[in-house]
Amino acid sequence: MVTNSMNEAVQSPLSRWDELIGAIAAEVGTPFWLYDTAVIERQVRKLQSFDTLRFAQKANSNLAILKVMRRNGVLVDAVSIGEVDRAMAAGYALGGDPAEIVFTADLISRETLERLAALRIPVNCGSIDMIAQIGRVSPGHPVWLRLNPGFGHGHSAKTNTGGPLSKHGIWHTELPDALAAVEACGAHLVGLHMHIGSGAEYSHLARVAEAMVECAKGLARPIEAISAGGGLSVQYAPGDAEIDSQRYFSIWDEARKRLSDRWGTLVRLEIEPGRFLVANAGQLVAEVRAVKSVDGNVFVLLDAGFSDLMRPMAYGSFHHIRFVTSQGAPVRGAPVPVAVAGPLCESGDVFTQEEGGRVVFRTLPVPAVGDFAVIEDAGAYGASMSSNYNSRPLIPEVMIDGGAVTLIRRRQSIQELLQLEDPSILSIPHGLRE
Repeated sequence: MVTNSMNEAVQSPLSRWDELIGAIAAEVGTPFWLYDTAVIERQVRKLQSFDTLRFAQKANSNLAILKVMRRNGVLVDAVSIGEVDRAMAAGYALGGDPAEIVFTADLISRETLERLAALRIPVNCGSIDMIAQIGRVSPGHPVWLRLNPGFGHGHSAKTNTGGPLSKHGIWHTELPDALAAVEACGAHLVGLHMHIGSGAEYSHLARVAEAMVECAKGLARPIEAISAGGGLSVQYAPGDAEIDSQRYFSIWDEARKRLSDRWGTLVRLEIEPGRFLVANAGQLVAEVRAVKSVDGNVFVLLDAGFSDLMRPMAYGSFHHIRFVTSQGAPVRGAPVPVAVAGPLCESGDVFTQEEGGRVVFRTLPVPAVGDFAVIEDAGAYGASMSSNYNSRPLIPEVMIDGGAVTLIRRRQSIQELLQLEDPSILSIPHGLRE
């Protein structure tokens, strides 16, 4: 048995809402997501030194979250045409200087290409093929170039977005070919973008900024902007470093100043965080439905699983877990090693695991059936990565905004899932033999 002796009686920024959990559960059922907009706004303020703050909405694309970003002056990055539609539904406008919506991808589907051309949304190109494709249907289209500097970094191999094993970005030595493609199709080059993965190691960050400067030196004319990408870390586990946002800014600001001095024109500095803005603002609340001993190992089983929060199974990610009563009081009792798991028919459906699937037992007081588990720092890549595995409907999302408690997504129904599977005959010529 792998044990973790950390006592998880940690004060969460959202624990002040614990007394509401029982009332919310009585109205919307469990499990559910709970977000606090005050935490989002606190994170936004930490990055206001950057000229442009652009939310990587893949972290959490709920319309209500996007509207909070918009009212705080945060622009948006989209990685699918669905996210473009979400941004517009949340009130983001087409155009603007800088553009309110930018599309980022390594490839572009035919349908997406047509929509982006019609909407004239700037495209952050992750491949040279994308440049030619957008230029062919939309002359003069605004584009960015996402560059892979030749190295990467991340808290997991699955979040490393740079280096020779990453699919992301245009390889740095192919920048001349990318620029030639921009010239050939008459696209308008807005800027350069570089993102190598997640983390807060400033030596890596300095390497990225230096790589950006070296790449930009090869340009024949000035660009409007450079983007520092995202990947800003947040505190999940004890000992995780809190990002020094001013130090982060100063490294990129120095790179921006060098390019501005070189060209004699101010280069705009963008940053594109996702989880940094929303991770600590959200928590997953689930009901304890069983507590059992397996050869002396205590398992606490919840009505939420990895179909709701995938990060522990996908990355071995750490999330603080607290147990509270229906009245919102902390569960008391002598802490013992426990594993916290879900209802899915999968051995990997465990919230307390390390990368590689090794189950970890954390030192926690043992709850009773009917108590609630609060899984912290789940506002990023929680709801947005949820699935219908085991035919489980997507769960509700609730937002606390000032004094208002609002249901911002209702629970999906089984009937809605089944309606998608109503068969229809396709108009394809018969070519199959009996």
